Amino acid sequence: MPDLKNAKLAIPLVILAGLLWSFGPLVVRNMDDPGNVPWQYLFARGLVIFTLLNIYLYFEEGLDFYKNYLRIGISGLIGGIGLGTAMITFIWSITNTTAAITLLCLAAMPFITALLGFLFLKEKISISVWIAIFVASIGIIIMALGNDSLGSIEGLIFGLVSALGFSVFSVSLRWRKETPKFTTVAVAGMFCCIASATILYQNDLSFFSSSKNEGLFAVHGTIVCLGLILYSIGSKVIPAAELTLLSLTEVIGGIFWVWIPILGINEIPSNNTIIGGFLIFMSIIYYSLVIKHNRRFIGLT
Repeated sequence: MPDLKNAKLAIPLVILAGLLWSFGPLVVRNMDDPGNVPWQYLFARGLVIFTLLNIYLYFEEGLDFYKNYLRIGISGLIGGIGLGTAMITFIWSITNTTAAITLLCLAAMPFITALLGFLFLKEKISISVWIAIFVASIGIIIMALGNDSLGSIEGLIFGLVSALGFSVFSVSLRWRKETPKFTTVAVAGMFCCIASATILYQNDLSFFSSSKNEGLFAVHGTIVCLGLILYSIGSKVIPAAELTLLSLTEVIGGIFWVWIPILGINEIPSNNTIIGGFLIFMSIIYYSLVIKHNRRFIGLT
């Protein structure tokens, strides 16, 4: 894994990771009968992520890459299961409610992560980060108040569980320096794949969907995998709460992609969603400028 020591170099990677993940709602909305294929999608995406990461590790470390699994430790297992759970519940959320509601739930990640990082990693949260989180929280509240689809309790609950799972993953990346981070992501793909295969087998369902869906599964799995690689690299120098704050570009991008008419979905966001999204975006800009101005390095202590 590339060794980044400067937070200013890591910030663009994490922001880009969020933008890559933001295509998730667009992919789901373009599936054939998305409400009936979540387990096929999760199986394929988990398999793609697991396969690609192991291929990468093989070229990076040779035949000894499997030894990463022997030293992954409890932090890697917890992180992998947390991320796998986040992947599963994200799909169940977005197929039961609007993209805006699912992404609103994910926008709670910085707060959940800040709490977990403070409790388990003793990571201090600077005033600047609290200001950025506060501004983002105002944006989330404005977006929530302007959305009349909160009656989808199931989608809302799954969305919050997804946020919790990803926060656990983010904290686990910072838990132990020696934890092989890419292998943790590979474990998440394997967990997702095995859980989906179990459900499909027990319910006598096909492991495969239409050719269009399978193509979307593969492309999105690759994009998600690339985003997770960038996010894992950034986690080496950016504290957990700040990681999830920067990755809120997923929320803004996700709402934008399903709204822009040229892409054919046209889920029009409310005025509150636009205003709230703008505040979230400004919180990210503010944080990035603070880092640039202070010229500081962030590292594990």
